[in-house]
Amino acid sequence: MSGQQYLNAISENASRLGMRLQETFSEHTRELALARGSAAYLEGGEDKTKNIRKQLESSSEREKLDAMKRIVGLISKGRNASEYFAAVVKNVASPNLETRKLVYIYLLRYAEHEPDLALLSINTFQRDLGDSNPLIRGMALRVLSGIKVPMVGSLVVLAIKKCAADVSPYVRKCAALAVPKCYELDSTHLPALIQIITTLLQDRSPLSLGAVAVAFEAICPTRLDLLHVHYRRLCKILVDIDEWGQVEMINLLLRYARTMLPQPVVRGGSAVAEGGEATSNEQDEDEVDKDLKLLLDSVKPIFQSRNPAVVLAATKVIFYGAPPSYWHLFVHPLMRLLSISKEVERVVLVDLLIIAKQAPQLFSPYYARFLARSDDLTQVKKDKIRLMLKCSNCRQLFGHHAGVDRMVPDNFLLLFCDTVLQDYADDVDDSVVSEAILGLGKCATRIPESVQQCLTSLITMIKSRYDIVVSSAVQVLKHLVQTQLSAQAPLAFASTSQSPLSIIAHLARRIDDIKHEQARACVVWLVGQYGASDEKGPGPEGIAEWAPDVLRKLAKSFAQEAPLVKLQVVTLAAKLFVLSPADRTLGLLVRYVFSQARYDLSYDIRDRGRMLSALLVGVGLKMNGEDEEERSGVVLRREQVKVVLFEGKTGMVEDTSSYLDDKTVLLGSLGGVTRRTMRMDDVLPDWLEKGVENSLRDSEYDAPPAPPVPTAISSSGQVQMKGKAPASSPIVLTPTGPGSRPDSRTGGKGPWTDSDAFYAEDDKEDEGSDEEESEEEEEGSSGEEGGDEEGAEEEGDEEDEDESEGEGH
Repeated sequence: MSGQQYLNAISENASRLGMRLQETFSEHTRELALARGSAAYLEGGEDKTKNIRKQLESSSEREKLDAMKRIVGLISKGRNASEYFAAVVKNVASPNLETRKLVYIYLLRYAEHEPDLALLSINTFQRDLGDSNPLIRGMALRVLSGIKVPMVGSLVVLAIKKCAADVSPYVRKCAALAVPKCYELDSTHLPALIQIITTLLQDRSPLSLGAVAVAFEAICPTRLDLLHVHYRRLCKILVDIDEWGQVEMINLLLRYARTMLPQPVVRGGSAVAEGGEATSNEQDEDEVDKDLKLLLDSVKPIFQSRNPAVVLAATKVIFYGAPPSYWHLFVHPLMRLLSISKEVERVVLVDLLIIAKQAPQLFSPYYARFLARSDDLTQVKKDKIRLMLKCSNCRQLFGHHAGVDRMVPDNFLLLFCDTVLQDYADDVDDSVVSEAILGLGKCATRIPESVQQCLTSLITMIKSRYDIVVSSAVQVLKHLVQTQLSAQAPLAFASTSQSPLSIIAHLARRIDDIKHEQARACVVWLVGQYGASDEKGPGPEGIAEWAPDVLRKLAKSFAQEAPLVKLQVVTLAAKLFVLSPADRTLGLLVRYVFSQARYDLSYDIRDRGRMLSALLVGVGLKMNGEDEEERSGVVLRREQVKVVLFEGKTGMVEDTSSYLDDKTVLLGSLGGVTRRTMRMDDVLPDWLEKGVENSLRDSEYDAPPAPPVPTAISSSGQVQMKGKAPASSPIVLTPTGPGSRPDSRTGGKGPWTDSDAFYAEDDKEDEGSDEEESEEEEEGSSGEEGGDEEGAEEEGDEEDEDESEGEGH
């Protein structure tokens, strides 16, 4: 080889080496770019997506993975990526696990759009069902069941049946989750799917049982008879199921208990004690079926779960499945959930309201936890106010056991009425303000001790410059006055200044300051309903002096009033004319009001005016142009008109009903949070009188273990059982030689705590062995005699041990 050829060869090798280095550098640079994060795949420019198809057809697995990530990024942004379907299907058998996962995700998304091409990959999925990796088997089944092509329903059923008998619990879980998909795809496979569910119910692994409960509720929720032989095992394994599977399994077992088990019998009223504490004697008095008690005992440890959904599901079981003596179990767990997050607090408060409707004494000691914070959601504040009202209505709150029956309620009412609710009345949200002021009225109605404080607060609120405050206060005062003046539930009004008539007079004098239409209508109604008076005054006879003045003011502003107020003004004019028909000034004022109502734009007001004017004909009311016109029909006398206008309106029933008061609203339901009926909410079945036979729930797993069979009798008379070692303790020989160590009984393994101690112990053993050898050399011939003596001592020790064992037997 000449020198020129040698130089050319070196140059060519150098150029090849440079190209190789450049490719290697490019590959490493690409890996660094990929490691920066996945945000780059969300960039959907044309330069980024034009090479996707080329990358999918590349021989490099890195290129294919990069292309699939970009496709998934396009899907996440809502862009159509179906044009790559044919190229993606070719990579369904990629050896790269990450690439195959993304291919599966893509196929789940677009298999409906390209059913013919999706069918081409079914053979690959069926082959992956036998893969050695359980993750691959599970993903293959998930994709196969997710292809919504009805013609593959039979293949999906066979695949589910195969995976239901898989050795991996993860694959069996995927099989259970695939059952509802297959049923949705083709409901004609229901018998085969029920058979698969029956097989999966026999699973011993808690990993798959939660998914089995989901599948059971999806395809055969009424076939509770399939759970008979599995009920007790499911109760015992409930604590080991994954947390979201526990929610489904708990709901399923609750439905089974209320459908198949007898209702627990409550003895002695089963009153729930203050704070929810119940004694064991109270629980023993209640008659609870042993299988139901097994479910209740299995639920108790679940209250310690970190998942709020699990705690609420366990609460549902105790509240709907156990007697009231068990209800104390969920009080502390529910209180713990209030501090997890605002979202959880929003849901838990709804459940607390449902429970407090039946047992408010459970939460009465924790009323301080229900004080609203400034950063609470609006609905949370309103729910806390309602919960506080329920707790304040519970007499157990007032400390009977502490001997302070009078001091505790006074302090609590002073805190709740004067401080808490008045602070809520200053909230920035109008609905919270209205709820707080309505709460003052409820306190005055339910708790007699709070009437004076509530009335003082409400009268003060009338002077507020905010319409919502004035309107709510007037409505509450109207309710209190109407309740007090009725014979149904009189309240203990404190003084003459707070008597019902004085409150009405105060409201009548402030009619100009009350702008809210509903509040003005309430005041006008009160003036007309309770405006009669036997006292003589400067005004018309038989009418309070402030009543005609209210009519005069409203008659001047009749055209500008709201329709609701106009209706009450017309009614007020009719009532005052019946009370004093002889007063000429009042008669002119009444005719003026009726004439305005006759030509009002609202047909409701015109109808009201015509009806009342016809009703007052017998009293003496004559409208313009109708003096000589004869009316047809019955003409009522004054006393009859009074009955029509005044009677039947003195009593008032408090309307406190809400959506949560409906018995069909269950704990943990979405309808309780949204305050409307939801289709996905469960319906709780009614209890059976006696339940089904307990023998139906017997299974081979519940049978007690067979007693051991005797196989031999020892010389000491002890019977040795098959499969069990003799009960006598083993004989341990204790060496007395100089080489014995304290740790010799444990196989020469001392309790070393670290490596230094281990090597230090070895050094000591070496030194000890050297000393033993020197001692043996010094002893010489005396060693044999010493050995005989030691042998005699050992024989003596063994005889002593045998004697002691014989005495023990």
